[in-house]
Amino acid sequence: MLDATMTQQLKTYLANLREPVELVASLGEDAKSAQTRELLEEIAALHDFVSASFDGIDARKPSFVIRRASDAEKWVRFAGLPMGHEFTSLVLALLWAGGHPPKVDADLIEQVRGLEGDFNFEMYFSLSCHNCPDVVQALTLMALENPRITATLIEGGTFQDEVDAREIMAVPATFLNGEPFYNGKMELAEILARLDTGSEEKAAAKLSAREPFEVLVIGGGPAGAASAIYTARKGFSTGMAAERFGGQLHDTLGIENLPGTPYTEGPKLAGELKRHVGEYEIDLMDLAKAVKLVPATEEGGLHTVELGNGGSLKARSLILATGARWRNLGVPGEAEYRNKGVAYCPHCDGPLFKGKRIAVIGGGNSGVEAAIDLAKIVGHVTLIEYDDRLRADDVLQKKLRSMANVEIVTSGQTTEITGADGKVNGLVFKDRKTGDERRIELEGVFVQIGLVPNTEWLHDSGLELTEFGEIVTDEEGRTNVPGVFGAGDVTDVPYKQIVVAMGEGSKAGLSAFDYLIRTEPAEDIAQAA
Repeated sequence: MLDATMTQQLKTYLANLREPVELVASLGEDAKSAQTRELLEEIAALHDFVSASFDGIDARKPSFVIRRASDAEKWVRFAGLPMGHEFTSLVLALLWAGGHPPKVDADLIEQVRGLEGDFNFEMYFSLSCHNCPDVVQALTLMALENPRITATLIEGGTFQDEVDAREIMAVPATFLNGEPFYNGKMELAEILARLDTGSEEKAAAKLSAREPFEVLVIGGGPAGAASAIYTARKGFSTGMAAERFGGQLHDTLGIENLPGTPYTEGPKLAGELKRHVGEYEIDLMDLAKAVKLVPATEEGGLHTVELGNGGSLKARSLILATGARWRNLGVPGEAEYRNKGVAYCPHCDGPLFKGKRIAVIGGGNSGVEAAIDLAKIVGHVTLIEYDDRLRADDVLQKKLRSMANVEIVTSGQTTEITGADGKVNGLVFKDRKTGDERRIELEGVFVQIGLVPNTEWLHDSGLELTEFGEIVTDEEGRTNVPGVFGAGDVTDVPYKQIVVAMGEGSKAGLSAFDYLIRTEPAEDIAQAA
């Protein structure tokens, strides 16, 4: 099951084990069970602290428990093979069960240990889902730190009957004590906030108690990371508040146009950016959603950013890099059937539509790339583009047109997504040239029609925005408010690309530096200092 590279990597990691770990498998007579046995035997052979037994009696077969030999009450169960994007999750589960300390905020660990009540989690993932590992790892850590928490992590392709019975059409899908808990990516702090009602207030107080920053970056994508790195390197006290570090990188799989890097993947690049940010004295505040900007009343004064949890942050200069999100179709049925056939991440949710008929809305690069990827998995793809021609790169169009199970519709205006029994069963679109309507029967709709800037929280701030909601910036990244700068996809800069965002973020950081060295602090700040 493990190639030579994976075997060597795992052997290196297992050297960090501090105490024995037990793997207890429940297997059937199927091929997946045989593969599970092979995997566990290979793992056990790599370190004397790891033992594998095959006498488990769990109803899900194949599945296996990972537990600390000295404390069998704390365990996590994988049902199916945690390979692909989940191999890292498997490695971490082994290390944590074996006493290797997790690289997680100590306050969060204590919060997990202090939870009262019984929490039995079941979470479904797909091996191609790059958002799933965060949830898998968070639940794993919780189960291994608190004996009243259990986590069963289920590979949906192996347990398709369960997926169908629970009508799961998007992953990660998490259930708590048998009931739906959350559908989508969650990090440990987010899960705890849902379980521990007092956690948000504590987090808000902690944020509000921070001293004012010289530079505060709002946003954690490529633009925000570049800004923070540049200002920190200049020696300024730098804070970085991000709703989700990495931003849209987590929703991007293959990246082939980053100069100097022939190929990488979004989540990997997000991890590299986080490590780079971590090399400097940057106060990274993740899961911090900005909801209001109160600009300084005078040049050189403090700007205030209010957060969704009730906390607030202050800074002499701000760099706004909140990015953008997928645009919605805005047609009847879209909201009703979200995660019930309407999806936005083909890499995450595509495997759930294996052999089925689906539609992709959008003929730009993202739409055509999605259609190409999905055509390899699903039964049939109908790509619908509003314009009279596809707008994707020629090389992508050529690849798409070569695929036998793809139909391309241009001049098509999607007017409705239909469904029955709580899930999608079709789509209606109008031919913009003839006015004729056509309904197609299908089970999934993937929306890929561009981006919307994350600027709703700025509408009453006095900041100038375009008619599309983008922050207006000049050639140096300055906005109309002194000391406030913009960078990346949230601004009116053309070409929403990763490399462009990185450059714009770096430029905004340099502009903030220039502003700070040329602008005296307001009198009240100077006196306080």
